[in-house]
Amino acid sequence: MSAALISIAAQIGAPIVRDILKRKIGSQNAELAETVITAIADRAGVGVEVLDDFAQTEPQIVSAAIEEVERASPEMIALYERGLEHQFALLQAETKKSTFYSFWRPLWMYLLAFLWLYALVLLHVANAVFKIALPPPDLTILLGVTSLFLALYMGGHTLKQTFGKVITK
Repeated sequence: MSAALISIAAQIGAPIVRDILKRKIGSQNAELAETVITAIADRAGVGVEVLDDFAQTEPQIVSAAIEEVERASPEMIALYERGLEHQFALLQAETKKSTFYSFWRPLWMYLLAFLWLYALVLLHVANAVFKIALPPPDLTILLGVTSLFLALYMGGHTLKQTFGKVITK
């Protein structure tokens, strides 16, 4: 941050702008400091890229611009905080998981375990005990359904991890 802008803000008694430029307020995100610098540059009538030089050559104009921004700073900070609150609320809403999301994998696991147990053990025990001839299910279909579940459940992360290593090299 420009030392000239910070010193002018300190000299004219603009503590909010000084603290924002020193990144004491909004230290986690430079967006607030960028907004303040852009507002100062707009009010001074120069571009952001030449504001440092302009502050050294024309400190009176920059002082007036900083005073205007200082008066508007509480509203800017409140707007910035509301934006952060809305972003956080949106993040919480996006990361909230539904009941279906939590139960589809275990339900499929138990269903597949039961189908394999039935095809390989329970069917033959039932045929022997009741002396009937129930037809066995087609194991290729069961293997296909199991493979599809494993591809959906584990395949995405495996592919992402494999191709992520390949792409970064």
